[in-house]
Parts: sequence; structure tokens; C-alpha cells
Amino acid sequence: MLSQGDVHHQTSMTGEAAKPSGNSKATITVTIGATVPTGFEITAAEEVKERIGSDARISKDRGRIYFEISTDKLFQVHHLKSVDNLFVVVEEYDNYQFKESKEETLKDLMELASKLPWTNSLEVWKINNTLKKKKWRRRGANGTKGKPKNKANKEAVDEVTSATEQLQLEPEASAEDQGEELASPDVDSSPQDSEESAAEDKVTKFRVTCSRAGDKHSFSSNEAARDFGGAVQEFFQWKADMTKFDVEVLLNIHNVEVVIGIALTEESLHRRNISHFGPTTLRSTLCYGMLRMCKPQPSDVILDPMCGTGAIPLEGAIEFQDSFYVAGDNNDMAVNRTVNNICHIQKRRQDKGSSSPGLPIDTVQWDLCHLPMRTSSVDIIITDMPFGKRMGSRKKNWDLYPSCLREMARVCRPGSGKAALLTQDKKCFAKAISRMGGLWKKSHTVWVNVGGLHAGVYLLRRTGATFGQTPEDVWESPETVGERKDE
Repeated sequence: MLSQGDVHHQTSMTGEAAKPSGNSKATITVTIGATVPTGFEITAAEEVKERIGSDARISKDRGRIYFEISTDKLFQVHHLKSVDNLFVVVEEYDNYQFKESKEETLKDLMELASKLPWTNSLEVWKINNTLKKKKWRRRGANGTKGKPKNKANKEAVDEVTSATEQLQLEPEASAEDQGEELASPDVDSSPQDSEESAAEDKVTKFRVTCSRAGDKHSFSSNEAARDFGGAVQEFFQWKADMTKFDVEVLLNIHNVEVVIGIALTEESLHRRNISHFGPTTLRSTLCYGMLRMCKPQPSDVILDPMCGTGAIPLEGAIEFQDSFYVAGDNNDMAVNRTVNNICHIQKRRQDKGSSSPGLPIDTVQWDLCHLPMRTSSVDIIITDMPFGKRMGSRKKNWDLYPSCLREMARVCRPGSGKAALLTQDKKCFAKAISRMGGLWKKSHTVWVNVGGLHAGVYLLRRTGATFGQTPEDVWESPETVGERKDE
């Protein structure tokens, strides 16, 4: 990581020098940045170490980690389960000295564009596009076969030698466009139209996205993106396009820390399991973090008593396959969504030719406070509790939270059981858990951002107390609850 003073000691690169060499076969070591669910940065760093073997460092800006890889491991990076978005770092400055005036600061950012070492990052962007091309081809193999558009596209995969030609590697198109390409018969076209189309395709389109945090900046995010983007456009002669772009340049500013990168994902990697969404569907990356907190073991019975769309048990059944999952909800629409999502994953596996058995999940509609399960039959409970915003209400939570915590304690194994519970209603949960001292002990809390709401994932451990022999059971008995309401 560099300070701003190091900028002037770098080799000043011209537009030609900053373009990729075209030797995509050479292995390059680069720094990858990843956005992760806030609070689960350590979890993501541990996964990177396990799956890729790289030591990740956590950014000062919450929700980001950085790690070094060689380009031959780029494919593995896209299979990380705890990261949302990926980008390759062009350069980073840990103590960028912003000028006091807005004009001087924006001028510095414009000058910075021509001094950055773009070469390796653009090469990684190109390799990343070839990986997406292969993925698209694999998907196409299961459907209608079609011819490639033209010979130029095939040659471009092997012979791209400049940044402005890299658009030929971009495989992504809308589903509608792909369908038209695959289904349409060969149509004669004039050479002039083909030449004009090829010339237009060679123009790389880009946009700059600025993410800024801190109250001591004299400029806005839009102003930084506008001026820095203008300098990038002048340097590379790319065409700016805010929607149909090929390259997304990222300008991340957090107080005095500045990171410039190139995006490697077009949509978040958390969009992987759910096809039928509900009003409060959790991101798969957040589900993975909650599951990993509990460290599932083979043969563990894992319960989600408020499953919603089934995001948590689905993620668990795919990533921690040696455990068994029970998902339930009192809402019939939620149960139907869970069943549909399970069927979607199973069909997707069949389409890929997988011979693996079905997912280890059972789905039930039930009353949360009267679960149809044996006492002490569950090892782990992981669930997203109603915040009282989109689902339920704060008033109802005051009665719901103590009752469900008591029922969870009943079905959870004394001494070894644990629970990871997500809620934004912190006051209500704190009061409820304080009355459960004989059944649950709070281990620690991970603070996360869920749809802009500051929420907590509470890791609880089941005490060794036998259910039915604690003061909490007496306090939460139906008779006592009735007397409390009468008062």
C-alpha cells in the first residue's frame, strides 16, 4: 500500500504502456479486493485462507478485505461463499493527502489517472472475461446450440493485445439477446454493415463508480467520479456509458484511504440460491457467515424455525452437506417459497448432469411457539427473527421473543446446543435474553448491515440446565403470561 508521496516515484506510464501486453498466459500476482457482509470480515478472511491459501487483510473501511493471488487462482476466487463483489486493485494509498480546496483535489485525481499502473489489472480483467466466456459456453451446451457471431469474435479471444480490443472478450449479453443469437437462422448481411458493427464493437465502454466515506472531504462522490472518469476517458480513449459498460473502474475513498480498482463481478455473488424471493430474503453470503459461526459438524440437526424463503437451510445444505436441516414457518406462502427454492436447486443440479442425491432438508409449516419436535433433539438453531419493520411489529416482538427463545431452548440440546439469531430489535431481544439466563448464555454479537438497518447476529449457547426445571419455565408458563397481561 502506498502513500501519496510514492506516486511520483512510480514509472509514469503513457497510454500505450498502460495497455495489456496480450500475453494472458503469463501468471500475474495481483491484489484482489472483495466486499463482504459487514461484521463478517474475519469469517471471509478465514475462508480465503482455507480455499485459496492467501492471507487476507481487513480494510479500515468495514465490509472489505484484500488478498493477493496469482491469476491461475482467479477461477477459485469466484467460488468464495462469503464475498459479495470482487475487484482487482490497480493501486491503493493508505494516507492520501487531499488538498484543502475542491478544485486542487479534483485536479490531483485527474492527474492520478495517467500515473496509475493499469497493465496488470487490465490483464486480469481480460482473463476474468475469458472465464465468464467459458462459463457462458458451458451453460449454452445444455440448451440450443448456435454458431458464434463471426470469425472476428473467435480470433479476439486469442489475440487481444490492447485495452480497446478487450470488448471482444465480453461474453455477457442479456438473456433476450442470447436467445436471439442462438435461435436465429443465418441471415445475409452486407459487408459494410459488418464492418461498421465490428468497428463499433471495438470501442470499449466504461464508467467510474465512486464510493466515499468521511466528513473531511471538500468534494462529493459524483464530482470525484466525474473528473476522475474524464481523465480515464482521455487517457484510454474509451467511451463513457453509465449502463452498458464493459469496464467498471472503482474509486473507493474512506477518509484518507484511497483504492482504485476494476470490477470483476457484474452482479453480487450472493445471488446464487434463491429463485423465489420473499419480503425479507437474506443474502446467501450473510447466511454463510451465520452458518460458519456455528461450525456445523457431521450429523448435526440444524433448525431454522422462521425460514422465510429458506435461504439459511439452502446455503447450509449446499455448503455443509453432512448436516441435516429442518426448515419451518407459520406462513404457508413462506413454506411454499422454500419448497420452490429447494426444487429449483435440485433441477439446476439435474440440468448439469449431477448424480448427487437430493438436498438434506425437510420443510414444515408450524407454530413457532409449539414446535412439533422432541425435547433436546436439535444441535444448532439459525434463524432471521422478525425485526418488526417489514415483518411483524415491535409490539408483538415483546411477547414473541421470550416465547420463541423458550421453545428454542426446549428443542436444543443442553450443554452443547447453540443458536445464531439475527435481529434488529436489539432492545426487545436484550430484554428477552436477560430473562433466559438459566437456559441461554450470550457468547458474542456480530453487528451487521441488513438492507441499511443496523442489526446484530447473536451467538447463544444452551446451558446445561434441564428444560422444565428453571425459573424461566415458570415465568413463561401460559398461566403466568395470562396473569401478566391482566395486570
